[in-house]
Amino acid sequence: MQNKLSPMRSNLTPMASAVALLVMSVAMQAQAQETEKPAKPTEPQEVVVTGIRASLQQSLNQKRNADTFVEVITAEDIGKMPDKNVADSLQRVPGVSVAAAGGGEGSFGENDRVALRGTPFGLTLTTLNGHSVSSGDWFADNIVGGGRSVSFSLFPSELIGRVTVHKGSQANLLEGGAEGVVDIETRKPLDFKKQFNAQASIGMVNSENSSKSDPQLSGMIAWKNDASTMGILVQGFHQKRTLSRAGQENQIWWEKVDVGSPIDNAIKGAGTANTATSPASGAITNFLGGTAWFEQQRTREGGLIDFQFKPSKDVNIDVTAFQSHLDAPNINHNFMQSLGRFVGPSWATTGYPTSALSGTLSQGVISQLTVGNPAGCVPCSGMSSAVQEIFSRPVAESQSQFFNIDGSVRVNDRFTLSGKLGTTKGLGNTVSGAMGIWMPWTGGSYTINGSDKAVTYVTPGADKFSIGGFNNGAPGTPGAPYTYGSHVTANDKEDYAQVDGVYKTDLAGIPTVRFGFRVADHKRDLSSIGVNALPGLSNAANLPMSGLTAFPNIFNDLGANGAGYWTFSQAAVNAWLSQYTNYSGHLLQNEFSIKEPTQSAYAMADFGGEGFSGNFGVRVSRTSEEVTRNEIGPSGNFEPKTYKNSYVDFLPSANFRLDVTKDIVARFGVSRTMARPELGQMAGLDLRDVQGTGNGGNPNLKPIRANTVDLGVEWYFAPKSMMSADIFYSALDGYVTYGASTGTFYNQIQKKNTVYAMSTPINTQAEVKGLELSYIQALPAGFGVNANYTYTLGKETGQAPGSKCGDLIAPDCTLIGTSKNAYNLGVFYEDSKFSARLTYSYRSGFLNGTSRNSAAYQNDIGTLSATLAYQISDNFSISLDGKDLNNPLVSSVTKTPGAADLPASLYKNGRQIFLTLHAKM
Repeated sequence: MQNKLSPMRSNLTPMASAVALLVMSVAMQAQAQETEKPAKPTEPQEVVVTGIRASLQQSLNQKRNADTFVEVITAEDIGKMPDKNVADSLQRVPGVSVAAAGGGEGSFGENDRVALRGTPFGLTLTTLNGHSVSSGDWFADNIVGGGRSVSFSLFPSELIGRVTVHKGSQANLLEGGAEGVVDIETRKPLDFKKQFNAQASIGMVNSENSSKSDPQLSGMIAWKNDASTMGILVQGFHQKRTLSRAGQENQIWWEKVDVGSPIDNAIKGAGTANTATSPASGAITNFLGGTAWFEQQRTREGGLIDFQFKPSKDVNIDVTAFQSHLDAPNINHNFMQSLGRFVGPSWATTGYPTSALSGTLSQGVISQLTVGNPAGCVPCSGMSSAVQEIFSRPVAESQSQFFNIDGSVRVNDRFTLSGKLGTTKGLGNTVSGAMGIWMPWTGGSYTINGSDKAVTYVTPGADKFSIGGFNNGAPGTPGAPYTYGSHVTANDKEDYAQVDGVYKTDLAGIPTVRFGFRVADHKRDLSSIGVNALPGLSNAANLPMSGLTAFPNIFNDLGANGAGYWTFSQAAVNAWLSQYTNYSGHLLQNEFSIKEPTQSAYAMADFGGEGFSGNFGVRVSRTSEEVTRNEIGPSGNFEPKTYKNSYVDFLPSANFRLDVTKDIVARFGVSRTMARPELGQMAGLDLRDVQGTGNGGNPNLKPIRANTVDLGVEWYFAPKSMMSADIFYSALDGYVTYGASTGTFYNQIQKKNTVYAMSTPINTQAEVKGLELSYIQALPAGFGVNANYTYTLGKETGQAPGSKCGDLIAPDCTLIGTSKNAYNLGVFYEDSKFSARLTYSYRSGFLNGTSRNSAAYQNDIGTLSATLAYQISDNFSISLDGKDLNNPLVSSVTKTPGAADLPASLYKNGRQIFLTLHAKM
């Protein structure tokens, strides 16, 4: 890679220009259609019923007629809410949980991951038009540790014709979703009733915290010939958003106090109450934590082309190409206090006077610490009260694309043959570098105000630029600037082919038999290149002082210190990194490649009679895994090592649907499903060189198998209305948890092989069970309501040695991703001109991730969204959408055995307001 960082793009890209032309073209044609109406119609005009109520009826009809447990969202559902990607819509479906990030990186104001029934994202399979789809991540931790779950930030809502959520399973569904499948269906050109259709939207979004407005463009044109034997559909989108996030990150480094350290001695000397029952040694203090201001400019653009050819009623060929690219350069300004680090460990400041220290010990935590700056302090010259780490990612991108050919032929009246052939690729790519600057020792204090509230950090001089104190463990001037980072790229690709057959029998009870087989070749590789300091980087005189700036006032709403703290602008940091760093030298221990060929086949029979229907069948799947990574060999050098494993899964399923009355439908489903472990869990490596801890992959992980039972009843008591209740149970064999271990890796700071305390993925057992309730009703006078509630209990049952659940003293068997309570409340109104919807979505706290030392739990969160729309004419409408209108707090806590809950992170992204003009013809 060259020693230049990609500049921000200020002009419209070719894709954006194409979308803009598409929007203007549709708008002009729609206007022309408005002004050139014939005086007298020559033929009856087709009346198409659309709107909230029409889409509601369509979704309910598809759910009612299905033989399995499904939820359906149509394009109209999505269009009537402020849904900017598919996950926004899915969050209102019972049993579906969403998160605004792929891992522990916090929220970015857009729903990004989808999971079913309170399980990890990787246990839900996402397909597009029934085939697999690869995606990527721009955040390095997710690039390294992920690979299975799809980033929904790459799929704008404008693409969607329908989304079907399969909560149960049946043999003809693609394997890989232990808890279910989300299938995103795009629109097809021959499905439109009119010969020519066009839609376009032009608008803007205003993001509250950044106070910036950005363009939102999308458009679609669909045409078919007079005979409806050939058609083409083209869609494009260019959507931009400027994010400014107020945050506090306290989880960076909590550590136990050393015996004999200054904090230990000071707290012990404060009184017998602390010495007799709660000795300070072994208590936890904050070594590193503080204010985090995150800035990002997201540009999502791409498009879809669909060509459909149907020369006869017996033959259909559909060719689809799709690409979506998310360009998301960003910077995180981290102003972190470091008092605990320098007066906590005995190896750092043995000569620091304990008379300058005071603190409060509560439930194994130093909850309040005050550190003075005494005159004549000998060790103080080598200490720092705070460090400013400005971590920039001038390149941060993700991408998803596929090319797929669908074909079907009706051989005769009994037999139909169909198939898919395609390839899909995903990309995650990020270039990161830090500008780190230590401040001189000024003392200060911190106060923990509760696990769900901001910590109060007081750091004298935080509003004025200064450097000094600690030299980052390397020779040179105290406080000298330093850097770290990497260039991480992951490529994900799958080539696939499948054939399916449908045979109509003469059997009265089994009218249809289905069968098929599929082969796929999945590959993933990850490369990691280190950042290197060039001459001049450690010279403070080379810092870009013209770019010195201050943290904004958005932190006042968070209740955290930070407004007015000094930092450097993103442009200044990127220019400094470009001049004084380069990226070269592979970090071999971080790199890996995975090959995963699979073969599967299925047979399924549909059955039915008067008032009942269903299906039963079995899917058989064979998976081969070949994981290659670099490990330290006997010579102390890196050597490639390959692990090979294979497994076969028999996945039976049966589904029953019974019309109890003309308005009541009962369902029962039982199935065995599977999910392959996250690719990053098998090979990824994430080390913390200073702390000596990390997460490492396990290439011998087994798949996750689930035995699932569903039972439900639905009452369609009125048009466009329904009440339902479902209960579910799933036993997970092979669920992935984390166990404690040690490993030897190369330490980038110490420049030698070091033993690390590691968290390693291991297989265990778990279970999840719960209840889903749903209520939808269209009321008189244009009003309507919808509500649903999901109660979920999930826990590990295997008590694997070394895991949190296997701890003999304080076991924690919480399942990752399980919110005990989740609900959605919505109301709507619609008439011929005006429509409005208001929705509130809530999910209770859940375990977001685990490591060797602690577990991170996200707290309860609720979001309020609304939309107002006005139909100006037959061809034009305008909408005003609001997302996160309550400006929700996204916060998490760290749980450590034997200590009180610790505040981990808090974020606020601000509200988003969208104003959009829609045109169609």
